[in-house]
Amino acid sequence: MTEPKAFWQATPDDSLRTLAATRDGLSSNEAALRLDRDGPNEISAAKQRHLLLDLLRRLGNPLIAILLVAAGIAGATGDMASFAIIFIVVVLSTALDLVQEHRAEATAEALKQAIALHATVLRDGKPIELPVRELVAGDIVMLAAGDLVPADGIVLAANGAQVNEALLTGEPYPVEKQIEPVMTAETPADARNALFHGTSLIGGTATMLVVQTGLRTRFGAIARSLAGKQPATAFEHGIHKLGTLIVRLTIFLVLFVLLAHLALGRPPLQSFLFAMALAVGLTPELLPMIMTVALGRGAQRMAKAKVVVKRLSAIHDLGQMDILCTDKTGTLTEARITLVGHPGIDGEDDERVAELAAVNARFETGLKSPLDQALVLHMTGRSLEDWRKLDERPFDFERRRVAVLAEQGSERIEIVKGAPETLLALCTRAQDRSGALLPLDDGLRARLCALRDDRAAQGLRLLAIAWKPAAGQERIDAHGEDELVFAGYCVFVDPPKPSATTAVARLEAAGIRIKVISGDAAPVIQHLVAALALPVEGILTGEEIAKLNDSALAARVEQVDLFARVTPDQKTRIVRALRARGHTVGFIGDGINDAPAIRAADVGLSVDGATDVAREAADMILLAPDLGVLADGVAEGRRTYANIMKYVRMGTSSNFGNMLTMAVASLFLPFLPLTPVQVLLNNLLYDLSEIGIPFDSADSDDLARPQGWDIRGLVRFTAIMGPLSSLFDLATFALLLGVFHVGIPEFRTAWFMESMLTQILVVFVIRTSRPAWSSRPHIVLTVTALAGLAAALLLPLLPSAGLLGFAMPGATIFGAIALLVVGYLVSAECLKRFALRPVKSAHR
Repeated sequence: MTEPKAFWQATPDDSLRTLAATRDGLSSNEAALRLDRDGPNEISAAKQRHLLLDLLRRLGNPLIAILLVAAGIAGATGDMASFAIIFIVVVLSTALDLVQEHRAEATAEALKQAIALHATVLRDGKPIELPVRELVAGDIVMLAAGDLVPADGIVLAANGAQVNEALLTGEPYPVEKQIEPVMTAETPADARNALFHGTSLIGGTATMLVVQTGLRTRFGAIARSLAGKQPATAFEHGIHKLGTLIVRLTIFLVLFVLLAHLALGRPPLQSFLFAMALAVGLTPELLPMIMTVALGRGAQRMAKAKVVVKRLSAIHDLGQMDILCTDKTGTLTEARITLVGHPGIDGEDDERVAELAAVNARFETGLKSPLDQALVLHMTGRSLEDWRKLDERPFDFERRRVAVLAEQGSERIEIVKGAPETLLALCTRAQDRSGALLPLDDGLRARLCALRDDRAAQGLRLLAIAWKPAAGQERIDAHGEDELVFAGYCVFVDPPKPSATTAVARLEAAGIRIKVISGDAAPVIQHLVAALALPVEGILTGEEIAKLNDSALAARVEQVDLFARVTPDQKTRIVRALRARGHTVGFIGDGINDAPAIRAADVGLSVDGATDVAREAADMILLAPDLGVLADGVAEGRRTYANIMKYVRMGTSSNFGNMLTMAVASLFLPFLPLTPVQVLLNNLLYDLSEIGIPFDSADSDDLARPQGWDIRGLVRFTAIMGPLSSLFDLATFALLLGVFHVGIPEFRTAWFMESMLTQILVVFVIRTSRPAWSSRPHIVLTVTALAGLAAALLLPLLPSAGLLGFAMPGATIFGAIALLVVGYLVSAECLKRFALRPVKSAHR
């Protein structure tokens, strides 16, 4: 929200009185007292988080907690293999999360290194060089072209001061600084008398009164927000929901079995060990590993698509993203100032106008502004060597123009370029395309003003070009810039990126709504989206956002796609408001001002040429600043998510079906259907057979819309496919006991083999919502699944099978089991259309 009264709304004299300072600077003693009181002018790094506390927070995740309990039970029951695998998986996944979260500390460090190291300060009335960290409020700082602004303050004096504020405002054009405040300035972008920490002077000189230092600057506020706790992402919310679901299923099944066994008079210790084995059997031990492999595989493919992934789980969030917030610079535009027109007085482009402007820009001393560079670049291939410079009167804020005395052959003229409204007032004549000089009467002046206003309304930036004869003149008269001849305008734009329209269309077709959030003025943004024909609607300005509380903003953001003149704080508020409405939000930006919003989003995106701060805050970095690259990444994110969900659906339904069978059968059978060791072995072999899932392809439907954690859909899938598996398991029991009258070891062996056959082979059925025969699985998935199946079927044949409680059943039993497996696979193919029914997204 906007402060009651921003520091830039005060006059220089008022600010000096408020800060008890003078134009001659502070005394050394007073500065030392203030430094002791306020602390050094530096962006403090985030406090180091205690490693043990971070570790405990992660172990509190329901899924991780289940895995640790399962590992303990496996160790207590003698299943050291399961104990080792579960423990190693938990340690590796937790360590990976710890390393990646601590990257936030590097963000604050990047901010700290981005500021200037020394500044020229008035102390005891004399200019001295001081480390920037020793600046205090009330100091007078002298700035020249090329200097970084070392703190927040107001301008006391300026001579042609032009400041690059793109990193804070997103505005690509240099900002001219003035002394007197603009009392209506609500945001930093409108504060022409303010200088902000981290920006840079690209022209002229300025004297600044330091008002805020360190973390109290706007730059510091950004650093402080980055050092705070990052909100949970969509992926983390989904994992938490999944863990909670598994906890509930586990508790229900374990209590049911334990109480039923005790009620039936079964031995308490045996009943407890069996119930604990069921708990382990319901646990997806390899889920962290499957997720890591799937996300890692996705990161490799995204790297080929020119997207560098810093946080692996962001791949999932990218696939779930349904809103993308983007600045215009660099993604919708080329991020470079281009001369797009140089109309003469008739409104048509006149090469004489471009030539005069380029001569002025070429001979202008000091750092070249982006406008000057665009003028010189436009004349590439056309020689200006026959022009000779004689004198120059540099830019200053009062005049708002640059004058150059130059000659070409025998012609000597004074060329002036500057602000249109200022320069036009100094002209008495105009030159047409033929070279004739015409009086600049009211009618022509009105037409030239209309031409200027028309271009400005299109979001274009204009410079006016004029000249006057200077025969025999050696110097520019300090009071002689009048009676000029108006030549025309030079028109500049940050040009739209040709690929943006197609890229936005691809994202929209994929169910992602685009919202443009910029520090630029509303006409600039509206003209850009019109030029690109983007499907956006509504506009909200920073001034309007400042008047809305968070609830009101959340109600507005869904209907509005364009946000103009917004501050860094407001960008973050917009992202949070969208997330509060249930959206998965991506934010792409490249400046310091974008960093808090990048970090607040579910998916923080930046580009290769962005500032260090933006890149450190981002989860992904686009090596090409093109939304088309992002569209490719979205498809990859959805593919990765689809494969993770395959494992989750298969594992949850399969484990639940097996454990449901065990729980029910154990109430009626005089023996356990499987021993605790056999339960764990079944679960382990099944999990290992699924490690090829991350390499699998995804259905086109999975790539066509945002994909999020659908716990209700998972429950529906488990409720349909789990009992179906149990139904065939119970049919197997009836067949083995009622028809073949097998013994306990043969019974356990036969059911173990039937269970493994149905669990692993059904993977090829339910990996796709289409008919199983119409979608080929990846070769890696095929190999791992069949290898796991082969291992399960070979176990009863090994010499050590007896130690595991196995005994080989007869060939007739194998044939009967094969028929049951075929019946199960056919039933699964028929029912999966209901179990995999897509859920309509709640958001566009």
